[in-house]
Amino acid sequence: MIFTATQIAGILNGEIEGDETVEVSKLAKIEEGTKGSLTFLSNPKYTQYIYSTDASITIVDKNFEAESEISTTLIRVEDAYKAFSQLLEYYNMVKMNKVGVEQPVFISGTAKYGENIYLGAFAYLGENVVIGKNAKIYPNVYIGDNVTLGDNVVVFAGAKIYSETKIGANCVIHSGVVIGADGFGFVPNEKGEYSKVPQTGNVIIEDNVDVGAGTSIDRATLGSTIIRRGVKMDNQIQIAHNVEIGEHTAIAAQTGIAGSTKIGKFCLIGGQVGIAGHLTIGDNVRIQAQSGIGRNIKEGEVIQGSPALAYGDFNKSYVHFKNLPKIVDRIYELEKKTDSNE
Repeated sequence: MIFTATQIAGILNGEIEGDETVEVSKLAKIEEGTKGSLTFLSNPKYTQYIYSTDASITIVDKNFEAESEISTTLIRVEDAYKAFSQLLEYYNMVKMNKVGVEQPVFISGTAKYGENIYLGAFAYLGENVVIGKNAKIYPNVYIGDNVTLGDNVVVFAGAKIYSETKIGANCVIHSGVVIGADGFGFVPNEKGEYSKVPQTGNVIIEDNVDVGAGTSIDRATLGSTIIRRGVKMDNQIQIAHNVEIGEHTAIAAQTGIAGSTKIGKFCLIGGQVGIAGHLTIGDNVRIQAQSGIGRNIKEGEVIQGSPALAYGDFNKSYVHFKNLPKIVDRIYELEKKTDSNE
């Protein structure tokens, strides 16, 4: 796609300084800008590059003052960083504005979908599927029986949504996601052999949730695994059966949450965190990366380590962890002196 400076300024409500007709067709970092590219300047550390960049258009703050000659066309806005983010959203919207049903697809006779839908090739819609308007279902997506998807949902290529799943409006499901697979439920007999416990529940995902690539969200044994509105999940996360995640909680990659754990609202969970089952994590909790959680966490706690400690206690203890060989040597020396004085 090609945009002129005039078009970009119109989208951002910005002021042009330079060639209004110059065109761009790609994005670039300011230090790597080439002819035909669009970039931005918001961090003062990168100001030097605005004088040497070959980018055709650069978005800057209104109060930016050049100290020497600039060849790039400027678009002045209130906040360059926010404006560039706004432009990325617009670009994404235009790029992803696919509509229509490609062939071949399989659509059950009982499936229903709203206007302006996109169904990519080899998509599968099972019995009684209901999909809202403006949804985009990319190629090779499987949507099982009795699944409901809200308006403006995007499901990227290769995602699998098992039966009975309910997904709200404005959700984004990335490639390789599996929603509604069986929970890890097995019962051993007297011989130590395992029998499967039927997983008869479902998954409910509320509005405005993002699910990263390769993430798995298991169906409940009974009832529902619930992801509340506004939750953001990174790639390769495991959410087990009957877990509930509160509103606007963000979870980084490779985190695993065991069955029946309840996580509160507005929590931040770092990468590679392991959370045991049947726990309660309060609202506004911060869990640092690679922590292991084996106990209930109160509202507002900040914790780290495995098993996790209060964040401040962990940092104080770490000073001693890394100095442990020296501390042991000092203890040996003190013991020797004590023995010699006896």
